[in-house]
Amino acid sequence: MAVFEGNFIQTNQMRFAIVIGRFNDLVTGKLLEGCQDCLKRHGVNIDPQGEQVDYAWVPGSFEVPLVARQLALTGRYDAVVCLGAVIRGQTPHFDYVAAEVSKGIAAAGFQTGVPVIFGILTTDTLQQAVERAGIKSNLGWNYGMSALEMASLMRQIKSGNTYIEAGQVASLPIAADRGALTDNHYDPKEVE
Repeated sequence: MAVFEGNFIQTNQMRFAIVIGRFNDLVTGKLLEGCQDCLKRHGVNIDPQGEQVDYAWVPGSFEVPLVARQLALTGRYDAVVCLGAVIRGQTPHFDYVAAEVSKGIAAAGFQTGVPVIFGILTTDTLQQAVERAGIKSNLGWNYGMSALEMASLMRQIKSGNTYIEAGQVASLPIAADRGALTDNHYDPKEVE
């Protein structure tokens, strides 16, 4: 039996993309700062001129999934972090945007096999969004941690290496011939 678990120590070769919705930038800018702080404290060079993190600014949260998917398809990234803020208003617009963004981000990960991290705040008020982006805590940090963990985990699964409790490395065959998650596609009917 194998135990696969992401770690946060082997980050020097990892590459990340961060897609940020510009709408509600008071909130998304703070989420970005939290995400960057997390990555930097775990050894990732967050400089846009560096080799480890690329940034893509889009008009709003609705555009985030498309760009995240395109970045994931390049094969250059271990994980893509999606940051945005959708705040409820007086119309049903919130419900449509929040639902489609959620579906789009999930689909981007399933379709590409690259971890696409859901970092879109969906709140009832601006105050709630601001609290989650820095006043009480900054969820951007959590999204950075998720990216690090998932990038590490996927590298282990792809390489067939697993970390066992004693810290030993065991090699396992990968069942790539099962078909369900190969060739950059995901078909839930093929997974049992």
